[in-house]
Amino acid sequence: MPNLSAPRAALFLDRDGTLILDKHYLSDPAGVELIPGVAPALARARALGFLVFIHTNQSGIGRGYYTLDDVHRCNDRMDELLLAAEPRLARPLFDGICIAPESVDQPSRYRKPSPAYLQEMIALHRLDPARCWMVGDRESDIQTGLAAGVRSAAVCTGKLDTAGWAALGLPAVPVFADFPAFVGTLGST
Repeated sequence: MPNLSAPRAALFLDRDGTLILDKHYLSDPAGVELIPGVAPALARARALGFLVFIHTNQSGIGRGYYTLDDVHRCNDRMDELLLAAEPRLARPLFDGICIAPESVDQPSRYRKPSPAYLQEMIALHRLDPARCWMVGDRESDIQTGLAAGVRSAAVCTGKLDTAGWAALGLPAVPVFADFPAFVGTLGST
C-alpha cells in the first residue's frame, strides 16, 4: 500500500556482496552467511526512518542453475539470520524485494542496471529521490541508482575493493568498507 504521507527516505540494497557473502550462484540456504554487522546496521537504518528494499540480480535462474524458490529459501534464511543477530528488527525486514531472474542475454525489465524497480518504488511509496540511496558491490548497482536519480554508494565486501572502485572513476560515488560503515554516516531523516 502506498505511503500517503510526506516523501520519505529509502535504501535500495543489493543482496549478494552487500548483505550476505557473495557466493557463486548461491542456491542452498545453508550457504547463506551475513556480512558482519549487517543486522545492527539494518536496525539503525530502520530507526532513522528509512524504508529498506532489496534489488538483486539472480541470473542463475535464467541460466537454469537454480529456481526462484531456491532464491526465496535463501532470502528466508537471510531473514532468520538477521533476526537472530538483531532482535530489534521486526518483520517484514524489507519493504520490498525485487528479484531479476534473467541471465544477461535475456530481455528484462528489472535486471540491474535497469532503474525500473527503483522508479516504481519511488512512485508507489512517495519516496524523495534526494533522500534515497542504492548500495551495492558491483558497478551495475551503482549505475542503477544513478539512472534512477538517487545517490549511490559502493561497498568493498563483494566484487571490488577500494582500488577497483577508484579505477572505475565513478563521479560522486562514496566508497565504504561495508554496509555498516555506510549506515554509520546516515543522519536522521
